[in-house]
Amino acid sequence: MKTLRLSFLLLASSIGLQAQNLSQVNFKDQDSLSTITLEEVKLTGIKAKDNTPVTFTNVSKKDIASRNLGQDIPILLNYLPAVVTTSDAGAGIGYTGIRVRGSDATRVNVTLNGIPYNDAESQGTFWVNLPDFASSVEQIQLQRGVGTSTNGSAAFGASLNVETSGIQQNAFSSLSSSLGSFNTFKNTFQFSTGMLNDHFSFSGRLSKINSDGYIDRAASNLDAYFFQAAFQDENTLIKALIFGGHEITYQSWYGVDAETLVSNRTYNPAGEIYDNNGNLTSYYDNQVDDYTQDHYQFHWDEKINAFWSSSVGLNYTYGRGFYEEYNDVWYNENISFGGDTSFDYLQIQPFTVGETTVESTENISQKWLDNDYYVLTLGLNYQTAQTTINFGGLYSRYIGDHFGNLLWGQAIGASTPNHRFYENQGVKTEGSFFAKATHQLSSKLTGFLDLQIRGIDYKVEGTISGPDNFDVDDQFTFFNPKAGLTYTLSKKQNIYFSYAKAQREPNRTDYENGSPKPEKLNDFELGWRINNEKVRVQSNLYWMEYQDQLVLTGAIDEVGAPTRQNVGKSRRVGLEVDATIQLADQWLLKPNLALSSNQNLDFYFKRDGVLQSLGKTQLAYSPGVVAGNALVFAPSTRFQVGLLSKYVGKQYMGNIDSENSTLPSYFVSDINFVFTWQPNKWIKEIQWLTTVNNIFNFKYESNGYFYTYDDDWSTSGQITTIEGAGYYPQAGIHFLSGVTLTF
Repeated sequence: MKTLRLSFLLLASSIGLQAQNLSQVNFKDQDSLSTITLEEVKLTGIKAKDNTPVTFTNVSKKDIASRNLGQDIPILLNYLPAVVTTSDAGAGIGYTGIRVRGSDATRVNVTLNGIPYNDAESQGTFWVNLPDFASSVEQIQLQRGVGTSTNGSAAFGASLNVETSGIQQNAFSSLSSSLGSFNTFKNTFQFSTGMLNDHFSFSGRLSKINSDGYIDRAASNLDAYFFQAAFQDENTLIKALIFGGHEITYQSWYGVDAETLVSNRTYNPAGEIYDNNGNLTSYYDNQVDDYTQDHYQFHWDEKINAFWSSSVGLNYTYGRGFYEEYNDVWYNENISFGGDTSFDYLQIQPFTVGETTVESTENISQKWLDNDYYVLTLGLNYQTAQTTINFGGLYSRYIGDHFGNLLWGQAIGASTPNHRFYENQGVKTEGSFFAKATHQLSSKLTGFLDLQIRGIDYKVEGTISGPDNFDVDDQFTFFNPKAGLTYTLSKKQNIYFSYAKAQREPNRTDYENGSPKPEKLNDFELGWRINNEKVRVQSNLYWMEYQDQLVLTGAIDEVGAPTRQNVGKSRRVGLEVDATIQLADQWLLKPNLALSSNQNLDFYFKRDGVLQSLGKTQLAYSPGVVAGNALVFAPSTRFQVGLLSKYVGKQYMGNIDSENSTLPSYFVSDINFVFTWQPNKWIKEIQWLTTVNNIFNFKYESNGYFYTYDDDWSTSGQITTIEGAGYYPQAGIHFLSGVTLTF
C-alpha cells in the first residue's frame, strides 16, 4: 500500500501545481473546445491526434460494419498493420486473440470508454465475454508501440481504445440476422429513441450467436446485451451504461499435434474418455467454458468553460464462471501425467476396499473464477489554439476468488459432491496519474510531453490446484515518461519522433510459474504522415529495447493460456507503412506492410542437461513480415465489393529457433459484398452483407504451442531434451451472410 499512497500524493501535488500555473494564463476570446464534442471529452486524454507523435490507426463504426456478421473484434481488426489474429475454434467465433508487433494480448492495453478491460490478474482480454460487441462500437483507435499514457497496465505492443455507441439524434430500430458455415447463426436487435425533449436518449442491443465452429465440437452459445441512457445539454453529457454477455463454449484450446494435423486437422481431444485398456470410448458432452460478465459504467463529461473540460468515469464489472472437465484416469496415467485424478490433487483421503487402497478416481471438476472489479477515472482537459493539457487519474480494485469444486467422482470415499479441493483469492489495487501537454512551439513545430506514474499492490493467498500453496505480496511503483516532436512539412504532411518508456508488472500465471521480475521497455518511433485528397500514407520506423521482457515460451497451461519467462535483453525493430489510395471515383486501395526484426539478444537454454548460450534468437510468435490489403470497388452508393488479403510470414513458437517450433507463412483472402436499398417509408433501409472467408481454401495455422522436457528415464539416466508442438488449424473457405432491416 506504500506505493499507492505515494502515487496519490504525487497525483494531488501535480494537480495543485498545474492548476496554480494555468490560473495565470490570459484567456483568449475564442471557444477552444468548439471542435471537441461532449462525446469525445472522456477520451481526449488517452486518444492520439494527427499532431501526436505516436503511431496509430483509427477504425470507425462504418469501417467494420460491412463485415460485422458475428465474428469477434480481433478478427474484424485482422487487416490492420502489424496485426495477427487467432481463433481457437478456427472461424473467428468463440475464443479469439490478437497480437500486435509480435506482442500477445496481455501486452495490448484495451479500454472501453476509458475503462480498462484487460483482466487485472491475467492481463488478457477475453472478447468472447462480450459477444457481438462490434455492433455497439462507435470508434476504435489502435496505437502501436507504447503509445500515449492510458488507464490500466502499460502497453508493450499496442493499446486499443474502444468508444461505444454515441447518441443518436433520430429514433430507429433494426433487426439483423445472419447465417453461415458451421451452423453459424446470429440475431441482433437494436433500438434508439433518438433525442427526447432535446436532452434524453435511450438505446440498446440484444444479441444471440450460435456456431459449431470449424474444430470438432468447438461450439459457441453466446448471449449479449447493451443498454444506454443519456442526458445531454450544451455543456453536460451524462451516460449510464449496462452491458455484458454470457458465453458457453466447448473447450478447443488443446490444439493438435503435427501427425493429427495432417490426418485429421479438425480433431479436438477435449473431453476424451478411455476405458481401462486405453480405448477411446466417448467424449464428455459438457467439457465447456461457462462465463458471465456484466459491466456497469457511469460517465459524466462537462465543458466547464471555453478552455476547460472534465470527465468522471465509474465502473463495476462482475464476472463469474467456470470451466468443467472430465478427468480420465487412463489418460492421466499414460498420456498427460497431470495428476488431476489423484486423491492428493483432489484433497481426498485414500481409503481401503478389501486389500486395495484407492488413491485415484475418474472425476468431473469445475474450476471457478468469481471476481469484482471497481474503477474510478478522472480527467481534466485544457485547450487553447496552441496548447492542450490533459490530466488523468485512475483508482481500481480487483477481487478475484479462484476455487475448484469436485462435481462427481467414481470412487471418492466419504467426500461429497461439490467438495472444494483448492481455493485462493487475488486482490489487486492500482492507482495511476498522468499529465500530458501538447504545445505549438513554432508555426511548424509541436512538442509533446507525457508523464505517468502507476502504483500497484498485488496480493494472493491460498492454494491452487495441485495442491500447492500460492502466496503473492508484491508492490510496484512505475514512472513512465514519454516525449516527442511533430514537424509540419506542409498542410498535408508532417513528420514526428517520440520516445516512450513503459514498465509493467508480471501477471498471475507468471507468479504461478516462478519469481518473475517486472519488465521494461524503451520505445523510439519516427514517422511520416501524408494526408492528401486522394492519398493518405503513414509510414514509421520503430526501435523497441526491452529489459527482462516476459517473452512467450511457446508452452501453454492447462487452460490454454500461454506461459512466459523473463529474458535479459531483447529488441524489436521495424518498418510499417499504411496507406489509403483513391485510385478512381469507384476504386479504393488500402495496403499496409510491416517488416520487423525481433530478437532475444543473449538467450540461454538447457539442452540435454547442459546450459548453452544461443546468442541471438528469434522472439516467439514474431513474424518478420506482416502485410494486408483491401481493394474496394463501389460503383454506386448501393453496392460495393471488397477483396481483403493478409500475409503473415514464418514465425517460431519458441525462442530457441527450432524448426520443430515453426508456424509456416500463410496468405489468405476474403471477399465481401454489401448491397443497400431504401424500399419504402416504414422500412428505412435494407442492407445485405456477405463475406466469404479464405476464398482460396488455404490450409493454415495462425497459432500453436511448443514445449520441451528432459527425458532421463528412457535413456538409462542420460538426459535428452524432447521437443513437441501443437497447432490450432484455421478454417478453409467458409461464409457468413446476413440482412439488416432498419425501421
